Amino acid sequence: MFKFTAIMEEKSKDPLHGKRLDAILEELVEYYGGFEDLGKQINIKCFTDNPSINSSLKFLRKTEWARAKVESLYLYVLRQKKKAENRR
Repeated sequence: MFKFTAIMEEKSKDPLHGKRLDAILEELVEYYGGFEDLGKQINIKCFTDNPSINSSLKFLRKTEWARAKVESLYLYVLRQKKKAENRR
């Protein structure tokens, strides 16, 4: 019982835990003001060539390296938002 509880507490500290890829992508698109600037951060075709949420999700779900880049950028954005919040 204790071991299970410790594992659950450990997972809950992960900001990606329980976060859906579509929610991550939508938040990044909003944060960067659209796909154009998101494509400047991560230069992949699904963000730079006729981008949409659906086409990007399809690519990211089957391309592990691209998904890793998106998740890494999302973690960076979360840190930036937290820094900005702490400055207030």
